[in-house]
Amino acid sequence: MCSQRLRDCLVEESATLREAMVALTLGAAQIALMIDRRGKLLGTCTDGNVRRALLAGFSLEAALGPHIERKFVSVGPEVGRAQVLDLMRARRIQEIPVLSVDGTLLGLHRMRELIGSVERPNWAVLMAGGKGTRLGPLTENLPKPMIPVAGRPILERLVLHLVGYGIRRIFLSINYLGEMVETFFGDGSQYGCKIEYLREDRPLGTGGSLALLPEVPECPLVVMNGDLVTGLNIADMLTFHTKGEYVASVGVREYCHTVPFGVVETQDGRLRLISEKPTHSWMVNTGCYVLNPDFIACMPKGTECTIVSLVEDALASGESIGAYNITQDWIDVGRVSDLARALGSHPSTEILEYSL
Repeated sequence: MCSQRLRDCLVEESATLREAMVALTLGAAQIALMIDRRGKLLGTCTDGNVRRALLAGFSLEAALGPHIERKFVSVGPEVGRAQVLDLMRARRIQEIPVLSVDGTLLGLHRMRELIGSVERPNWAVLMAGGKGTRLGPLTENLPKPMIPVAGRPILERLVLHLVGYGIRRIFLSINYLGEMVETFFGDGSQYGCKIEYLREDRPLGTGGSLALLPEVPECPLVVMNGDLVTGLNIADMLTFHTKGEYVASVGVREYCHTVPFGVVETQDGRLRLISEKPTHSWMVNTGCYVLNPDFIACMPKGTECTIVSLVEDALASGESIGAYNITQDWIDVGRVSDLARALGSHPSTEILEYSL
């Protein structure tokens, strides 16, 4: 919400019921926000609060203060889109104020803005068919993308993330324990989108599963691995892809590794160089892609292949491939240590809770 729209929702401590009605109208929101002189949020007021006060016999000039909700739902600025949407659905509310640690009003989340005010024509595919063998017993009875992080399956976080950027048609590529994924998500109506399934009779790889799409999309396709915890700006990546006129765009990110020892160089038994715990960095593939329709049309049907191999073929043919730098949070939950990082704790504590 822009600053002017937020100001339109505000009322002072001395506000009347009439002024609350004006704020509800001007702010085009379902709540008005009462703040003190320091900008701290004192309470919220809905149309229902005003209506109940009037029905109880109070005039429009009566003080608003006694009728506001002082026990309101709020979040901090660090809370992500998926968590906010989850809270809205759980509490059946359309707006949630954003507060600083000291209670100062910073903003207002609105559901219609979080789920994307404009529906995008782009489709998305989430790869959710892998076994996740590196996670050991965690995936014996649970698909890796369905492992909970902060109380929500990773795959559900991705679905909500896509919906938040206006993508309304999502395909889930499934194989291992795929029926669990289908049972959980259904047709996607509860998430405000249409979810369909690409069912692999055998593992086909990220490229092969795209050949199962019912038709070639008309717009660039967003493809993501289903085991990612990320805040990827999908709108920005789509814009990057379109402006660059790329056949395909690969999401990349800097990966740094610090050698835990002093690295030395020797020659004929003599020490030439010593470097204490050097750090090296590389740009790595994040498992996030945007693919043009003609790129997808070339997917071999019924053959196991990866998107990476198809990108390599395109590069060898002289095609233009984009490299979009992801600066937002990104964790590939492929190992127990990665999952622990996503959970924000040591594996010896929280990871064990998800050993189903």
